[in-house]
Amino acid sequence: MANWQLQEAKARFSELVREALARGPQTVTVRGEPAVVVMSQKQYRSLHAQARKPSFVELMRWSPLAGLELDVAREQTPTRSVKL
Repeated sequence: MANWQLQEAKARFSELVREALARGPQTVTVRGEPAVVVMSQKQYRSLHAQARKPSFVELMRWSPLAGLELDVAREQTPTRSVKL
């Protein structure tokens, strides 16, 4: 993956896009640190399609509260009457 300084990327944006299309993702750095990646739409969609969203059960299993014993008691009071 090629690195571009932000100033260079701005000045040569068309070339940056062509490189991303031809050679793959291009990294843009800010003050020497990687900041963003420029990639083709096709590559982005491919990455996005690979990212699977976890199911509700998986999220609950990963919770920091997983395995915590909860005292879940059903409320036994009668229902209240409501005027309509």
